[in-house]
Amino acid sequence: MPVSPSSSAQAAREVVAGRLRDLRKEAGLTITELANRCGWHHSKTSRIENAITGPTANDIRQWCTATGAQSQVQDIIVQSVNAESMYREWSQQIRRGLTELQENTGKLFRTTNHFRVYSSTLVPGLLQTEGYATSVLRTAARFRELPFDDSTEAARARVDRSRVIHDPGRRFALLIEESVLHCQIADIDAMAAQLGYLLTAGAIPTVSLGIIPAAARLRSQWPRETFHVYDDKLVSVEMVSARVRINQPSEIALYLKVFEQLRGMAVYGAEARALILKAIEALH
Repeated sequence: MPVSPSSSAQAAREVVAGRLRDLRKEAGLTITELANRCGWHHSKTSRIENAITGPTANDIRQWCTATGAQSQVQDIIVQSVNAESMYREWSQQIRRGLTELQENTGKLFRTTNHFRVYSSTLVPGLLQTEGYATSVLRTAARFRELPFDDSTEAARARVDRSRVIHDPGRRFALLIEESVLHCQIADIDAMAAQLGYLLTAGAIPTVSLGIIPAAARLRSQWPRETFHVYDDKLVSVEMVSARVRINQPSEIALYLKVFEQLRGMAVYGAEARALILKAIEALH
């Protein structure tokens, strides 16, 4: 797995740059010669080949025409668009408020049938109660210094989008580290309500809730960054500065491999409930 999602996004950009560089070399052109054929300064060619500047669709068309590789235009454009969309800054995502962010994610939820979620930090949004969600989103609003705090409305929207867990035909495999149960992001009453909800969440027919015990020995995977897998087609990874969307099959396969290893260390049913009850007792 890549060291970080941001390095993964950069690696995707470098793959595109490498393809374009290979086309130039295969055509026997120098950097300056390709620039002359495309009608731009040679420094632009260098910036594109070193993944400093992402090429536009028109840049790619000109590049492929100059190197006699017109048949590769569409494939490289799609690959470049995917690379540039992998990295989404949180500041861009929340510029119109936290509520709209929840609603936009809800669109993805409605088109997904198989959810896999691993969280090493918080209760997954799909299982958050309104009180807990309000505290999480209020903390995010303060940290981001948003011009207005719509965390209460956003929490309602988050709970509303989570109703998909009751839809027949969908599957939800949710994994959390035991430390999540003890991360007191909300007040005692809200935490007690959230943990109480987790006690019954495993009984929802569509939901499989696993908890990885802090005392688990010989872990095959250490705690990872929080990530969501949607229908084996998309992975969303949460960072402090950004949400990274990964749709390259080879990288998705790595996240699925990690998820399965983490799932193998989790406990379910009565053992999971015992860990939740222990966390509830620790609140008092």
